[in-house]
Amino acid sequence: IALKRAGIKSKDIQLIIVATITADMPFPSVASLLQNKLGAKEACAFDISAACAGFIYALTVASQFLATGFYKNALVIGSEVLSAFTDWQDRSTCVLFGDGSAAAVLVPSKKRSFLGSYLACDGSSSDLLCIPAGGSRLPPSLDTVKNRLHYIKMQGNELFKLAVRAMVDAAEKAAKKANINISNIDLFIPHQANLRIINAVTQRLNISLDKVYVNISRYGNTSAASVPIALTEAYEEGRIKKDDLIVLDAFGGGLVWASCVIKWI
Repeated sequence: IALKRAGIKSKDIQLIIVATITADMPFPSVASLLQNKLGAKEACAFDISAACAGFIYALTVASQFLATGFYKNALVIGSEVLSAFTDWQDRSTCVLFGDGSAAAVLVPSKKRSFLGSYLACDGSSSDLLCIPAGGSRLPPSLDTVKNRLHYIKMQGNELFKLAVRAMVDAAEKAAKKANINISNIDLFIPHQANLRIINAVTQRLNISLDKVYVNISRYGNTSAASVPIALTEAYEEGRIKKDDLIVLDAFGGGLVWASCVIKWI
């Protein structure tokens, strides 16, 4: 659908980036598998693992390739199957997560549309939200399966304060790089993880609720797919008009957080 709306054929795609933490397998990448299914034989393809901030990370990376002229277009996707890693015996997390996917096609424009971005990470708090086993540190074994270490583990109370502070900081810094004032934006699309987090962030940024898009009640937390799904639905519902200033903002495991400002053209 994204390619059709952009008027671009699969065979003409030059770059595919998939933001995900729930890849089909450790390797090859989801992007490689997708490249084959699309028949995009000329496309470079790779994944980005930046949890819930993955789509904004991927948008930022793709925009650099286009800005330098290295590629003429890019297919950027946020996709997750979090149900595969949800522990249904853990009532503190099993009600939070969902599956989803959304895509965007980027092409160069004479008008500047990717106005600014801010990416950040704090690896010292990585244990607050993670899937402990399945990698080279704790390869799959009888013990890791028995101890349920292949499921999402989250320390929600500690994450709440960090998420609010980080998302506010990221949005402010992205707006500064874009040389705009937060008060002048037309739409704010935050990561759909927790309504309390969204409300706290928007209050601190002094953004009125009519400028905030929320769909968490329909899908839950879909990690890297969260922001692009919300962006797609906002567009389809007529919430986005030409020349609108939109701020995307996300926080996730890593810990990572990111924000960007785009102008709809």
